[in-house]
Amino acid sequence: MKTALTFILLFVSLFAFTQQDSLHQKDVVVNVADTAVDIRPRSPHGGLLKDDPQYNPRRPVGITLLRVTTTNVFNWALARYAFNYDWAKANPTTWKYNLKHGWEWDNDRFGINFIGHPHSGSNYFNVARSNGYSYWASLPFTVFGSAQWEWFGENTRPSKNDLINTPLSGAFLGEILYRISSNILDDRTRGAERVWREILAGIVNPTRALNRFAQKKMFRHTPYEVYQKEPLNITISAGIHKVNVDNRFWTGGTNAILNLQLDYGIPFEIRKRRPFDVFRLRLEGRYGDDKRIIDNVLGYGLLAGKNIGHGRQGTLVGLFQQFDYWNNKVFEVGSLGFGPGILSRINLGRNSNLFSGWHLALVPIAGYNTKIGPDSSAFRDYPFGGGWEARIEERLNIGKWLSLGFNGYYYWIFNYENSPGKSRIGIIKPSIAIRLFKNLSVGFEHHVYYDNHFIDDETFVHLVRTEQKLYLQLFIEDRKRGGKYY
Repeated sequence: MKTALTFILLFVSLFAFTQQDSLHQKDVVVNVADTAVDIRPRSPHGGLLKDDPQYNPRRPVGITLLRVTTTNVFNWALARYAFNYDWAKANPTTWKYNLKHGWEWDNDRFGINFIGHPHSGSNYFNVARSNGYSYWASLPFTVFGSAQWEWFGENTRPSKNDLINTPLSGAFLGEILYRISSNILDDRTRGAERVWREILAGIVNPTRALNRFAQKKMFRHTPYEVYQKEPLNITISAGIHKVNVDNRFWTGGTNAILNLQLDYGIPFEIRKRRPFDVFRLRLEGRYGDDKRIIDNVLGYGLLAGKNIGHGRQGTLVGLFQQFDYWNNKVFEVGSLGFGPGILSRINLGRNSNLFSGWHLALVPIAGYNTKIGPDSSAFRDYPFGGGWEARIEERLNIGKWLSLGFNGYYYWIFNYENSPGKSRIGIIKPSIAIRLFKNLSVGFEHHVYYDNHFIDDETFVHLVRTEQKLYLQLFIEDRKRGGKYY
């Protein structure tokens, strides 16, 4: 019976989702002659400055809100009837209770709150984004989807932290997924190439793929490019990671690591800036005595900014959004932030340059925990807080063969709950990379993590941990749209 009900609910949700465009197909079909002159505004490297509104019209607000709601219904039906989660046993009685008793701090584990919920928020965001809304215009739909789920999707009281983290971090991850999937899609293509592009974009951004299917965009052919596409350079690293015993160099268990870094956009082009024209995202997982599918996710995206200088040597100043997630056997830190930043590049010779990134951000929500023993708790074992964070990136490229780097992260976190404690957390990562041939290098990093934790005005704890990483690194350069620029 449960299985049958699950399929019925999922079918109804999917049917409602796909039928919502039946009265609005006139917005989708746009006839453009193959010989039409393309006068759309373009960036210095030749890409569109924004998605073509003729081929990506904005759907009505009511239709988009309904699609967000069907996303929640779909997810709730899976949780309730397919997986039989207790928290999904929501009903009108729990709805009334939630509306009456209001918000609280939830007890979800670290990964759920700082990765799972932002991922859910990215789905709400991409419902709006793929229905023709801009970055800023998609945010209210993300807040709506989060609040709707908190009140009606679970039988626990709505969470204060989720109402902040889900929409704001969801917009961060959602826009990145939207931009990456745009780089993959090409509505000018046909045949096998088109099929593989749709499949890969759907894997990256399933919510957008469902919207494309409902809007018949998966099957249309356009005479020219209709999506904004910026250069996307990819760096893949694989190697080993050691977490030291008593901070002794190169001791401790050995873990295999896999790291992916995405650098999007050309920071130093002179142009009008829109949200996430420039972003950096770094993901890492590990396998060994400390298995983590996601060990850390770190990134920033430009919200608004202005260029100073020109070409590949210059400065970008602006407002950035930060996303930080660390979860390993030593510590947990999760935060989102908003604040000023500067990216600069100085050419020091024909093949030498210095890249710098400096950021300071206000942190509305964060969680942190330095682990003394094994992580065996099934519930939250960290406080929520907020404060400030700073990020420093320096990379000196010497000729074609040597690169020296330094990354630093600093967090000032003040507790919102439990004890009135505070922490000052620092992470520094000096590194060196030597090019072996072409785009393949060997790299080494040394990590130092420290936490000055003030339990109260009289009690102070100082902790230090060290790690090392050794890896091979492959750089995949987007020569088609601009090449290497960081």
